[in-house]
Amino acid sequence: MASRTIPVDAFDIVLFGATGDLAKRKIIPSLYRRFLAGQMPAEARLIGAARSDLTDDSFRDLVRESLEEFVSAKIRDADMTAQFCDLCSYIAIDAKGDGGWDALKSSVRDEVTKAFYFSVGPNLFGPLSSQLREKGIACENSRLVVEKPFGHDLDSARKLNADLAASFDEDQIYRIDHFLGKETVQNLMAVRFANVLFEPLWNERFIDHVQVTVAETVGVGGRGSYYDDSGAMRDMVQNHLMQLLCLIAMEPPAAFDPDRLRDEKLKVIRALDPVPPADVVRGQYKAGPEGPSYTEDAENPDSLTESFVALKVGISNWRWKHTPFYLRTGKRMTRRVSEIVVQFKETPHSIFDREGTSAPNALVIRLQPDEGIELAVTIKEPGPGGMRLTTVPLDMTFADALGEDHIPDAYERLIMDVMRGDQTLFMRGDEVEAAWAWTDPIIDRWQEAGDKPHPYAQGSSGPEQALMLMHRDGRRWRDLDA
Repeated sequence: MASRTIPVDAFDIVLFGATGDLAKRKIIPSLYRRFLAGQMPAEARLIGAARSDLTDDSFRDLVRESLEEFVSAKIRDADMTAQFCDLCSYIAIDAKGDGGWDALKSSVRDEVTKAFYFSVGPNLFGPLSSQLREKGIACENSRLVVEKPFGHDLDSARKLNADLAASFDEDQIYRIDHFLGKETVQNLMAVRFANVLFEPLWNERFIDHVQVTVAETVGVGGRGSYYDDSGAMRDMVQNHLMQLLCLIAMEPPAAFDPDRLRDEKLKVIRALDPVPPADVVRGQYKAGPEGPSYTEDAENPDSLTESFVALKVGISNWRWKHTPFYLRTGKRMTRRVSEIVVQFKETPHSIFDREGTSAPNALVIRLQPDEGIELAVTIKEPGPGGMRLTTVPLDMTFADALGEDHIPDAYERLIMDVMRGDQTLFMRGDEVEAAWAWTDPIIDRWQEAGDKPHPYAQGSSGPEQALMLMHRDGRRWRDLDA
């Protein structure tokens, strides 16, 4: 089954921070792949903007280098690369001064959608947005894309929202979280709301617990100073894991409409219970054969910042009151994997004598790698000699089931959604603030206590205390090597 490609109208995208790592690694390659697919029209234009004094030709050289490094040679095409580079130009911009703004104003077209992508630090969100408005560059058909981190806490998030609101309307602002652009995340909504099979069971009567895991094998080397001021709670839980939790737990919206969908996510965040100290585990990876310790990577021997966090979270509403959600994320773990496990309860009564092995049903939603959905079901083991039970997976790996050679990167989908004006997969300002309002008390308590995170070995599943977080409830984390 081949996916359909629906072209978007012509647009100008101004990429602030165009010489930065994110632009080269994700944004430019994503636009190129959409150009190859015929979705980005030949009338579109990419205008790079940064402090560096580059010419159009030198920026195009940077674009080519980005494509050679981050786009598979199997799909790169010399003629298409040349055409794509012809769509690219560059303007040196002084974010807080006057340099480059007149040239930018004369370069962008008023008759097409104008998107301004802030691939820069949050400290520049306010100055850039005000410059765009004051110089008369932004208009009604303009859209603003901002990357995380969207604030460091509730107060800073409120200030960023206010700074952006001074120049742009809320329906023009696209706060991007690349997890929401993953095919499997979107399929979570399809599985829940387009199939009669699951939604009647999607509540505390039938679901024992839910696990959300985002594990990485890399450390923080190269970005240690940034990460040490952030930590796993701010860097991952407050945004990525929170969004996944919301999509699992939210009520069905009345329609698949951006604001109705985000209204339901906001209700989930506001229903989250405060997390007591006993339900949070923090960790730091130790030195090992794989590399230096977290404190060495962060160049801060006294660091109290967590590279791992696990939480038990409750939701106070009728659907989920007695179903715990277990969240964990960490660096330098045994395997790179992002997944959601919806663990159903045991059957109320078994008519079998339990010969063989069986387990309660589990729905496993794999976000990366090998995106797909797996449902564990109990069947009779083949062969004569009694009713022996065994558990087998019903597996739908998207690349296999749908015949896709290339599952689009999350940024490909999200950038095209910006051009369509579809905010469904983007965070709203009140949603971001509500997430910080829940997260801040947890972080404040850590800072007041001054406790050091628990050490854990690189290549492990995290500290032992995280295992005990579930063992005490008679549950187990899903094996990361499964």
